[in-house]
Parts: sequence; C-alpha cells; structure tokens
Amino acid sequence: MSIAENIARVRDRIANTARRAGRDPREVSLMAVCKTMPADRIREAYEASQRLFGENRVQEFQSKHATLSAGSPTEASAAVCDVFDIAKAEFHLIGHLQSNKAAKAVALFQAVDSVDSLKLAERLNAAAAQIKRRLPILIEINIGGEEAKTGLAPDAAELRALLQAAPRLANLEFRGLMTVPPFTEDPEGARPFFRRLRKLREELAALRMPQVGLQELSMGMSHDFEAAIEEGSTCVRVGTAIFGERVHRP
Repeated sequence: MSIAENIARVRDRIANTARRAGRDPREVSLMAVCKTMPADRIREAYEASQRLFGENRVQEFQSKHATLSAGSPTEASAAVCDVFDIAKAEFHLIGHLQSNKAAKAVALFQAVDSVDSLKLAERLNAAAAQIKRRLPILIEINIGGEEAKTGLAPDAAELRALLQAAPRLANLEFRGLMTVPPFTEDPEGARPFFRRLRKLREELAALRMPQVGLQELSMGMSHDFEAAIEEGSTCVRVGTAIFGERVHRP
C-alpha cells in the first residue's frame, strides 16, 4: 500500500477506536514518525494531508530540514494543492535530547516532546528566550522503569521539581506527558502502562499548578495505539504503519 493509503487506514482505525471508547476522534492527533525516513517520503505523507511529524535526532533532521525547505512552494506552484510547504508542517522532537543541543532543537522544531530533566528544561527555556519564542514541551515519563530508556520516573523528586520550576521557565509551555511503555508482542500488554500514565496525569493535575498544562498524553505507537486511545491518549506516534519498516543507517 502507498503512504497515502496507509495514512487513510490509520486515521480510520483512530476514528473507529475513539468512537468505540466514547471519545470524539478529533481529540486524538496522528503524528507520523519519520525518523530515518528520507525527505521524499515526508513529502508523500504531506501530500496525503499529514501535517504533524515526529523526529528522533537533531542532527538527522537538520539535514532533512534543509532539503525540505528547498522544496517549499514558489509563487508559480503555490496554487497547486498540497505542494509541500515546510511552514505548514509541524515537526516535534520525540527522541532523547542532550542538553548541549538544546539551542539547535529550539531553532529546528515546533515542540520538544521528550523533556526528561530540569537541566534540559532550563537549557530549552534559555534558548527559546534568546529567539523570543515560547516552546511547547511534553515531559517524558519512564513509566515502565526500564534502565535502557530515558524519562523521569513517575515518583521522581525531579519530576515535581521540574513542575514547580514552571513559573520561572516562562519561555516553555508545559502541555502534558509522553511515554514509551515496555514493548510486548501483545498490544494489550501496554495497556496497564498507558493507564498508569493517565492516572499520573490526573494526580499531577489535582495539584493545581496554573502554569503547568497537562492536557496532552502522547502515548501509543504502530502496534498498540488503539489500546492507548482507549486509555486516553491525545496523540499517537505512528511510524511503521505509515512508512513501512524503518531504514536502518550504518
């Protein structure tokens, strides 16, 4: 199937699952995860009306950004439907970000969905202040307590410290939480972790921190996004089901 057909199929599944769960399908965003995918495949997705994309690495997207920017419409092509325009696409960083790359990330991405430390938040805030912008962020939670994964533990003191720091991090817009649960072949194996993240969001929201938005729950990928939607996800990050198997670079 083509990328356009894959996107249509995934959107149908999202809508059907949301309705089944008693939710409005418009509450769930589809993020096309394009890590390792070349620029022409991102353009294909854009031509199928996909606008929200997720990338894992600053350096990889930096080179793709240059290629995609060169493909933005000229006056002559502006009237053509769905000609790629990078200004109309939204790219989020969803992979681990080293704090020394914070300034590059702020310059390249519309949002960072993988903030996993107070230090990183402070660096992002300073970089955003430098260019006079407000950067939307999600806090990454290591919901399964896996040593090989980044993210803050649900009960970490640093998580509370990060939230309490929100008033002084004026150039960051706290929007919610993100997680990657432990992988299981059966999508149902991820459900308890999705439920745990939703409950954590509810616990944090009960603290009533006016400068911390917790409306977003980014959880669910190609093999388990339906369970995630049923448990309250507002954004599913889908790569393989849209683009096919990932291109592994040496």
